[in-house]
Amino acid sequence: MSEVRVRIAPSPSGNLHIGTARTALFNYLFAKKNNGKFVLRIEDTDAERTSQEYVDNIFDSLKALGLNWDEGPDVGGNYGPYTQSQRFDIYPKYVQQLLDSGYAYECYCTPEELEAEKEEATAAKKAYVYSKKCENLTEDEKARLRAEGRKPAIRFNIAKAQAAFHDSSILEFDDLVKGKLHVDTNLIGDFVIMKSNGAPTYNFAVVIDDALMKITHVIRGEDHISNTYKQILIFEALGFEVPRFGHLGMILAPDRSKLSKRHGATAVSDFVKQGYLTDALINFVALLGWAPSDGQEIKSVDEIAQDFRISEISSSNSIFEYDKLKWMNSHYIKMLPIEELKERLKPYLTQYPLNELSDSQYTKMVEITREPLTLLSDITNAVPYFFGKDVVIEPEAQTETLNTEVAQNVLTDFVNKAVDWEWKEENLHEKLADFRAYWKETAGIKPKVTMWAVRAAITGRTCGADMVGILEILGKETSLYRAKKAIKVAV
Repeated sequence: MSEVRVRIAPSPSGNLHIGTARTALFNYLFAKKNNGKFVLRIEDTDAERTSQEYVDNIFDSLKALGLNWDEGPDVGGNYGPYTQSQRFDIYPKYVQQLLDSGYAYECYCTPEELEAEKEEATAAKKAYVYSKKCENLTEDEKARLRAEGRKPAIRFNIAKAQAAFHDSSILEFDDLVKGKLHVDTNLIGDFVIMKSNGAPTYNFAVVIDDALMKITHVIRGEDHISNTYKQILIFEALGFEVPRFGHLGMILAPDRSKLSKRHGATAVSDFVKQGYLTDALINFVALLGWAPSDGQEIKSVDEIAQDFRISEISSSNSIFEYDKLKWMNSHYIKMLPIEELKERLKPYLTQYPLNELSDSQYTKMVEITREPLTLLSDITNAVPYFFGKDVVIEPEAQTETLNTEVAQNVLTDFVNKAVDWEWKEENLHEKLADFRAYWKETAGIKPKVTMWAVRAAITGRTCGADMVGILEILGKETSLYRAKKAIKVAV
């Protein structure tokens, strides 16, 4: 196969999971590294769980991450359709080919009969393997069963396929990530490739789709390893070239359990809503099981693609460290140009009357509050004191700072002196420096204690953005109004 072709084939039964996003990323990187094609296929055969909302979420999430596909449902390509539910007329031909060649057979077993077999195996403390009771039914026996109203499912004949293409019952393949993997096919059992209602099963449909779309490499989660053995045999039985397979370790929560919503966001769209930048998210996800050769973790997708080598992906599970993701996100927030950051923050500021601020004031507010942001959404709680005349005083700021004699004296002096200050940044810097120095020299009050009093009165908090910037944005009238209001005895 001359051209590398990989695919991501999510099921639209939920929003795009971060684990699926990582699989998509590694496929995308592998394609770009090898000048290949990245294909998006929607596997929507589970009609009860599928919705257009989830399809749209998959599209939007992948695009937000910059993982644009070369072929897919919306952009087309030479091997469509790229939505599985539109391919149902393709599968019966290949089922019939397997039936004609003896690699598949009709199975008339009822669910009750199959359940009885499983119970018998459980009672004997054996792993369940289908009994093959329908493998050699005569035409008369099939006619009788059909007369009873039974519709057959189609099962793949494992033993016959294995014997035709391999020297023993051991099936082995060289995994791109995990190395040599093998299984004894006697333990698999003949599995259904087409249900009695005519619907293809996953393991069958995915082989046909991958073969007809000329997929050369299948990179996916290690939970598919058991499926891979079955699929290899179907590829061989139909005379298709078997693609190379690579299986990624799982993504686990910090407590090493399965990553779930109880640990935090798990869908790409949830991370975006919380204020994670997609550049940070994709950078972080790339490091789940892979490390750059130069040790530099902050990289663009293009830089990662140039450095990416699938053989260097760890075969172990990866831990999803939310704290590290936040650190990385904060780095990307700091890297954003101020004008872009201003726009990115607006969705998280809708509860505030931004029209109260001029563009220069809004710019200043973003400049002095961006440093501690780990999420874009952090801005919501970082800026309430920039709006309105009054301010809500936090209980701790009131009891531990404003209610002290020192704070009251400092505020009284501040109001008396600041009324004559020129309210511009350079002058405010100078005046506040002099103000702090005065209280240290005359009363031995540490500069930070002096500023705690001013900050608590004007912002309602004892920590936050640069005080000079805050005073400049609020203006003299509002700043002095709040300071006066915090003094217990009117000045």
